[in-house]
Amino acid sequence: MSLAFVITSLVIVVTPGTGALYTISAGLARGGRAGVVAAFGCTLGIVPHLAAAITGTAALLRASSVAFETVKFLGVVYLLYLAWATWRDKSALVVTARQAPPSAARVITSAVLVNLLNPKLTIFFFAFLPQFVPENVPGQVVRMLGLSAVFMLMTFVVFGIYGIFAASARRHIIDRPRIVNRVRQLFAASFVVLGVKLGTTVR
Repeated sequence: MSLAFVITSLVIVVTPGTGALYTISAGLARGGRAGVVAAFGCTLGIVPHLAAAITGTAALLRASSVAFETVKFLGVVYLLYLAWATWRDKSALVVTARQAPPSAARVITSAVLVNLLNPKLTIFFFAFLPQFVPENVPGQVVRMLGLSAVFMLMTFVVFGIYGIFAASARRHIIDRPRIVNRVRQLFAASFVVLGVKLGTTVR
């Protein structure tokens, strides 16, 4: 594993995107546990893209405009749904020992969908990973799996930090409903922007 791969992967992971935004939103709205669970879900959402890159399924998305546009459309719709749900959420943030923890399955499912419904991620790995795997060398698939595991570990750690940091900031705004509403509106607008960005991307 080269230093170039580690640095490039770290830059990609640290740069805020849909998954990072969802993790921060989960940590801010539901606490540190939800933030870490969301980070785990976003990491799981990478698996199908990595599998597609390794098996060559990404070539289908790149070659078939129908397949690409279908997945892209589903991703845009889901991001707009997240924006709508976030904007409509008027519930108060409450930090209490008696508060029922959010469903981990629900958080993970949403986080997986956030990263899964993004065809650009598949194509990105299709072009990114092979650059760090020498040609005509035995064990190429094993090497790609190893690099993928490193990338996923980075994703989980960085996103987990995002979620925990958001949860710590949560206590400072919990008694300020106006700020809570503004933050939710900011996240809703961000989901819309990401949806528009995804919808206008080309292969």
